[in-house]
Amino acid sequence: MEHPGGGGREIDTDVLIVGAGPAGLFGVYYAGFRGLDVTVVDSLPELGGQVSAMYPEKTILDVAGFPAVKGRELVEQLVEQAASARPTYLLGRTATVLKTDDAGAVMELDDGTTITAKVVVVTAGIGKFTPRPLPAGEGWEDRGLVFFVPSFAEYAGRDVVIVGGGDSAFDWAHHLEPIAASVTLVHRRDQFRAHRATVDAVLASRVEVVTRAQVTRLLGEHHVEAVEITTQDGEVSTRPAQSVVASLGFVADLSAMKEWGLEFSGRHVAVDTSMRTNLPRVLAAGDITDYPGKVRLIAVGFGEVATAVNNAAVLIDPDAHVFPGHSSEDS
Repeated sequence: MEHPGGGGREIDTDVLIVGAGPAGLFGVYYAGFRGLDVTVVDSLPELGGQVSAMYPEKTILDVAGFPAVKGRELVEQLVEQAASARPTYLLGRTATVLKTDDAGAVMELDDGTTITAKVVVVTAGIGKFTPRPLPAGEGWEDRGLVFFVPSFAEYAGRDVVIVGGGDSAFDWAHHLEPIAASVTLVHRRDQFRAHRATVDAVLASRVEVVTRAQVTRLLGEHHVEAVEITTQDGEVSTRPAQSVVASLGFVADLSAMKEWGLEFSGRHVAVDTSMRTNLPRVLAAGDITDYPGKVRLIAVGFGEVATAVNNAAVLIDPDAHVFPGHSSEDS
């Protein structure tokens, strides 16, 4: 449940999970399975982390047990599974201060909330992230310029221009092509960072792919109506556009976590085989972590957060066992 009320509150919990992406949500379920009270903080306003924000309609093929599952559907299933733990969700809030010792942890949020926890599990993905701006798009947000495509239906019959050459840009182009009036993808290079199969599918479709070019102006009165595209050779052309999607990546902000005193390995939190960090009572799991041989898959994050929560249970109760048995035995 979403915790009611405004800031300035004090919350006590067994496990505080920072990050409500897939790993965090599975951690919620597992904390409940261990009989622990759990609270979740996320800077995004909805559950699901990057999956919900960036590719809810993308088909994910590498989650065990799901031959193919859309990001949105995976998040819905994880939220349903996590509900058994009766968690407290604090969404749209950013963790600012974390103080830890051998007895527990205290976290302060940007809305004035203070959370006292016996253990913290960080599943923050890449940290707090914001989309990279489109230079020509200043002032056009909420007037046709967006950075994510959480739903495809609203783009039916529209002319859509997508800027970028990565997975999200090509995924959105691929899925919008059957329903939009037209789709134009503009990329400043003639090489792409997206998965080869998706690139091939887009190139074989009716999507117009303009390379070695940039969107240099958005045109319209109250709402975008067209875009100006300028190639590296200086050629200028326009395309109709009632929607412009800037898929230029994002900037990850790890500053708060570094101020907590966490030890980093590059842009990731260093953990041991128990998922423990260098701070007492703080563990981490999922894409935010790093260790020799690390593989960044959603499926790997599920295993890591189960390991983290099981080891957290022993920190909370030294008489507990790291492995409590299989959840199927609890039915």
